[in-house]
Amino acid sequence: MMTSVEADLIRVLADPLRLRIVTLLAKETLCTTHLVEETGARQTNLSNHLKVLREAGVVETEPCGRYTYYKVRPDVIASLAGQFADLAESARTAAENKRACP
Repeated sequence: MMTSVEADLIRVLADPLRLRIVTLLAKETLCTTHLVEETGARQTNLSNHLKVLREAGVVETEPCGRYTYYKVRPDVIASLAGQFADLAESARTAAENKRACP
């Protein structure tokens, strides 16, 4: 069963723009300017989504001069993926665990 932290993380990643940001950051570390170019989102909107992702622990920042770079925390994504893998494994055996009707 998923914890409330994992459920919150799923809600965070359910937003299409945040999922796009995470997908981009999974390929390379980018600054806000790069993310604006890649997504077409406004800088203020993008910053708000990055804040949500930071607070959820999905991304972390790396200062570089006057820019801030963002990168995905692979351990967080791996943990969530592991939960889904466990859920899939449970589903595979669910047919064997059919509960009888009263």
